[in-house]
Amino acid sequence: MNQPTTCIDVLCVGQATYDLIFSVPAHPGTDEKVFADRFAGCGGGPAANAAITVARLGFKAAFAGYLGDDLFGSKHWQELLDDGVDTRFIVRGKAPTPLSAILVKPDGRRALINYKGATRPLNAGAVDYSNLEAKVMLFDGHEPNISLQLARYARYNGIPTVLDAGSVHEGSIGLLDLSDYLVASEKFALQYAGDIHTALRRLAETAPAAVITLGENGLIWQRGNEQGELPAYPVIAIDSTGAGDAFHGAFATALAAGQDWLDILNYASAAGALCCTKTGARPGLPTQEEVQDFLR
Repeated sequence: MNQPTTCIDVLCVGQATYDLIFSVPAHPGTDEKVFADRFAGCGGGPAANAAITVARLGFKAAFAGYLGDDLFGSKHWQELLDDGVDTRFIVRGKAPTPLSAILVKPDGRRALINYKGATRPLNAGAVDYSNLEAKVMLFDGHEPNISLQLARYARYNGIPTVLDAGSVHEGSIGLLDLSDYLVASEKFALQYAGDIHTALRRLAETAPAAVITLGENGLIWQRGNEQGELPAYPVIAIDSTGAGDAFHGAFATALAAGQDWLDILNYASAAGALCCTKTGARPGLPTQEEVQDFLR
């Protein structure tokens, strides 16, 4: 018997982690011990956070990726369910759920340690998407095998794709030619081309639209022969963890909603800015009401 078709607005494909977040007065030096002022534990990972963002913004989201059968994987699975994210495209197994330890200073800047253990990318056939209908697909590059397969499927079926290019690695580079919207971090741009303007030009030659996010300095973009920049919204930053994930999730949401180009950028920028006003990526991912109130 055929399975019913799953219709969603945004499918987010990539990494899911569990984050251990420590608020510290300063990042420790060599052989230095510091005491945290606050602690939070919650799910994380670029694509998983993007999926939560899509759901909190009032749209249908699904996440495709891996979670272990361990305690952290079960906690993250429940968080996704609680926020209304479709979890049918998640693969679970005995390899551990990736962990991130995040040290956040009072100015919002952070240091991050990631542990994957024996966890490896999923095989290309690990996710069955034969009954999936999505308006937009978002990739973070951390599941290269299933991402390439899904990106080709999206290209064949005319589904817009967004690449969250956080850093240069095999997964992100492999998706450049299959992505319609390249949304890269400043880190990626510098690794990729040495400076942000050269990176923007090269990315815009690869995809119909390219954006480079610059944190508190806003963003620059190019779409065809059009170029522009957008300043960051002024907020009191408490923790920048997850701001990029919120930006990408909101970007894909606005794209699925059919917003105009500049409205997409403003909407995503507002979501990223709001994420910086709370401790921890997952607690900081904004709701539809918060973004709407912020933009009024």
